[in-house]
Amino acid sequence: MIKSMTGFGRGKFENEGRIYTVEIKSVNHKYSDVSIKMPKYFNVLEETIRKRVSDVISRGKIDIFIGFENFSEQGVNIRFNNALAKNYIEGLKKLAEETGVEYKIDLIDIAKFPDIVKLEDEDIEELISKELLVALDEALVNFVDMRSTEGEKLAQDIKARIAQVETKVNEIKNYSSTLVQDYIERLETRINELMKDKVVDEQRLAQEIVIFSDKSSIEEELTRLDSHISQIKALLNGDESPIGKKMDFIVQEINRETNTIGSKANSIDITNRVIDIKTIVEDIREQIQNIE
Repeated sequence: MIKSMTGFGRGKFENEGRIYTVEIKSVNHKYSDVSIKMPKYFNVLEETIRKRVSDVISRGKIDIFIGFENFSEQGVNIRFNNALAKNYIEGLKKLAEETGVEYKIDLIDIAKFPDIVKLEDEDIEELISKELLVALDEALVNFVDMRSTEGEKLAQDIKARIAQVETKVNEIKNYSSTLVQDYIERLETRINELMKDKVVDEQRLAQEIVIFSDKSSIEEELTRLDSHISQIKALLNGDESPIGKKMDFIVQEINRETNTIGSKANSIDITNRVIDIKTIVEDIREQIQNIE
């Protein structure tokens, strides 16, 4: 299934006053780049979160935002670091004496210093870890659904454009089938104009025709184009994922074969179709950059 690299998903889980919110968004990126912003409660879960994300997302710049509010009775036990508080107080007294600054500090000010007051509950970490993953999984489901919806739109657009390429290739085939014959007729007419009553060297003429036929033959390129178009169609209609990088490579090959046809075919009609194909292929490449 084709998935877009842009998407958004949100998940939320509430239980006994604990509220978890997870938001996932992504934009195009050549590789996978996952950034997670979350409260310190969940630091221990970072690798688990990354693995869960990588299981369903292979490419894109992915930003994950995790929010947590705790209004339950669990996880609200308060512990004071008395030893550290005393050190703060003694240090401030000494600083006041050395600088001559008036020493005046309230208990509430001490409580604001780092690591003085901590919330602790040995049972809460495992509990919130399990509950967070519920919200994360919901966000991932919504995120993948949006990517899939956008991917289907991209697939339909690319299918329409690749059909246009196929039409132009078939038109080139029709023109290429008469390319050598047209050249023979032009060559004979030109020689007759130049030679008039002189005898034309038929052997030399045949050699020129063979040389032209060899130089202007585009059968191999057309065969490879047919193969590349078939591969693109198979990827668009198949279940393989991800396919973005593979499709990008195939489209590059289509562009290369088209350039070769343009340089070999001595025909304005073919040249015009080559220009059309290159224009369409460029549009396809832009769309493929959005595919995972």
